[in-house]
Amino acid sequence: DEAGQLLQTIPGVGPLTASALAASIGNPRAFRDGRQLAAWLGLVPRQHSSGGKPRLLGISKRGDTALRTLLIHGARAVIRMAATKPEMADSWVMKLCRRRHKNIAAVALAAKNARTAWALLIRK
Repeated sequence: DEAGQLLQTIPGVGPLTASALAASIGNPRAFRDGRQLAAWLGLVPRQHSSGGKPRLLGISKRGDTALRTLLIHGARAVIRMAATKPEMADSWVMKLCRRRHKNIAAVALAAKNARTAWALLIRK
């Protein structure tokens, strides 16, 4: 469908991920913003904050496990392909990979892809 084809334009989102996202999200206006969608999928750090001191823990295991897994595997594929291409050396994801572990970068890219998917579905 139209939403699935639109979502496939995101790097790391293939036909299986796009159709699963489109079917699971349904109405994207149910989410206030892209971060709320990423939190619904379980791709944002869990907060344990007190007294104005923010503490961000690991990603929560709540949310749709299958969608989260598909997004993270797609992000890992993008990272693997970006590492072999010299023109991608200055990209956001490669700079992140130099600073952090590649699995952390994969989850960050998956969360970014989820926010991008929400924006595409809202704005067509």
